[in-house]
Amino acid sequence: MNAPVELCTYPELDDRIVIVRAGDEVDVVFVRTERFNVLIDTLGTPELCRMALDLLEQKTAARPLIVINSHMDWDHFWGNAAIAGRAPIIAHAAALDRLRDPSAQQILKDKASQESRFRNVELIGPDITFSGSMVLNGGDLTLELIHTPGHTPDHIAVWIPELRICLAVDAVEYPIPEVWSKSAEDLRLIRSSLERIRDLDARLVIPAHGQTSSPSTVTANLAYFEAQAERVDGLSESQLADGQLSRSSGFRLEDFIAIPEGMPADMVTFYRNCHETNLGATVQAQMEKRKSA
Repeated sequence: MNAPVELCTYPELDDRIVIVRAGDEVDVVFVRTERFNVLIDTLGTPELCRMALDLLEQKTAARPLIVINSHMDWDHFWGNAAIAGRAPIIAHAAALDRLRDPSAQQILKDKASQESRFRNVELIGPDITFSGSMVLNGGDLTLELIHTPGHTPDHIAVWIPELRICLAVDAVEYPIPEVWSKSAEDLRLIRSSLERIRDLDARLVIPAHGQTSSPSTVTANLAYFEAQAERVDGLSESQLADGQLSRSSGFRLEDFIAIPEGMPADMVTFYRNCHETNLGATVQAQMEKRKSA
């Protein structure tokens, strides 16, 4: 069953920006400029995306639509079939590598076997790709597409300088983000991306998960990774080799952040798994640091 779709906003959010929320699954963002409309991500199914477009119809006027795929995670781009042929889809060049990887089809097969709503999903990639950064000039608003890897290799965030708003998608997340793998390099990338977003000095930072617009989330994410690094730094070689470290006292998720009150059990499990990956990457970074010392 598809999650309900609703249009939302935040205090102090410009009325040219609309949050499109699919329950607790994901938030995508619609931006209206003088020259065109922009939809950042297409939700998890074509049906959800069509529901969103129907809700947004009064806000679209006669302007052309441009779609941005922030990254190739299922909840952000599996709705592309609702857009294909109607609007250009833009993504980072690294998105093509992910889309072509056999794991992309396997994830779809697995999820379709678990939930019938995914059985009509067709994996449709971007029409336009870029490397580094790209700028969309909407007249009154500028959308700067910034490569922010670490959560995934292809991840991009959107900076709107006129409003000092960063649409951070999954580069920032409440309560914690997830690094792409347990490698030290991916950890370095996500921390670097968080620092880049922090240095924008945004008035609002809007992630796709966590239902918040507070820039303090960026600071909290960086503090979480820093706290991990400090604690791991004090471990012995045998402790670093402990594959169950995330379950040890002092290294559990709740030892680093307060688990939001009322968070569903399945979401707590999800973030515990994110924490385990993050901690594994931090351990790898410490081991590499010691080898090079």
